[in-house]
Amino acid sequence: MKRIKLTVAYDGTNYCGWQIQPNGITIEEILNKKLSRLTGEEIRVIGASRTDSGVHALGNVAVFDTETTIPPDRLAYALNQRMPEDIVIVKSEEVPADWHPRYCDTVKTYEYLILNAKIPDPTRRLTTYFVSYDLDLQKMRRAAGYLSGEHDFASFCNVRTNVEDTVRTIYELDILENGEEITIRIRGNGFLYNMVRIIVGTLLRVGRGFYTPEQVKDILEAKDRQAAGVTAPPHGLRLIGIEYPKMAVSESGAVCRSASDDK
Repeated sequence: MKRIKLTVAYDGTNYCGWQIQPNGITIEEILNKKLSRLTGEEIRVIGASRTDSGVHALGNVAVFDTETTIPPDRLAYALNQRMPEDIVIVKSEEVPADWHPRYCDTVKTYEYLILNAKIPDPTRRLTTYFVSYDLDLQKMRRAAGYLSGEHDFASFCNVRTNVEDTVRTIYELDILENGEEITIRIRGNGFLYNMVRIIVGTLLRVGRGFYTPEQVKDILEAKDRQAAGVTAPPHGLRLIGIEYPKMAVSESGAVCRSASDDK
């Protein structure tokens, strides 16, 4: 039995997120079906990040166990012959048998793309959030400074989540401008449910002048979802990648099994 790690990219437009749902097709469901047919086994993948409906990814991660004779590095090619065109296996590789994609000290990078223009661009409607009003990027950057570092992000978490620990660390929060396209790039050790999209919605309120940059510090300290801005739409968000440590053995003997509640 081998454990295979997949790096997966996808356009999330036509899917109800990563995790299997009763009300629509998901990335996880597609992977399970295609892998089961390819290997002749009943395959159930374990995903690293359960992205929401409409959210995209360039580097999500999943693992599965198999007895297939297909070489691990060739599984990506074999799978891509069977996948829909909006899901691509970027890489396949063998990992230790007890390696788990969610129970690791990882660094995740997300980007949120905003088209800040007077007229929408139909060719980018599925991958950018169209914002027609002027944005003060300098104020947004000042506000972002209050969110960097380790904080309790309870104000930036969907109230429907049942996670107990809402403390996370943001290593980088950059706001980049390229013509009419604005990229909010966030790199951290984990993210709560809707955390990135709520941060984006709050920063947009700053950029429009409804909040001062200093108010973001107050919002953070309030630890109250009602204090923060609206949740930005999902289609502007994409998971860029997940960085894992070396395959080191922990004190318990398991490979890469430190606690994590990331979403």
